[in-house]
Amino acid sequence: MKQNASSRKLNQQARDVIANALLFEVSDPRLRFVTITGCEVSFDRSACNVYYTCNANDYEEVAQAFMSARGLIRSIMAKKLPWRVAPELRFILDSSVDNAERIERALMREAKRAGNDGSN
Repeated sequence: MKQNASSRKLNQQARDVIANALLFEVSDPRLRFVTITGCEVSFDRSACNVYYTCNANDYEEVAQAFMSARGLIRSIMAKKLPWRVAPELRFILDSSVDNAERIERALMREAKRAGNDGSN
């Protein structure tokens, strides 16, 4: 989706409301250590892709928790945002953090290997 100042503002508003809802209004303990990394609100504001990260061991539990809390989060958005409609929420695991960690581990292994081969 093409980003302009208006869409960036909508995305940021949605992200802020959802993140605050998780911190202060949603009481599901499975969502305690979830980070909302971004949102993409559709042009007509009818849908919102919510990207999140969490501990790799909790992927299934967190996905189920979001399914359970979807209606509550949507109603919170309806109350806090001046939009005509409350968007349908789609929660999507953001794997970029996992990919970055995997790359970092590979680079560290390579640096150790290069440092231990004695050919500096």
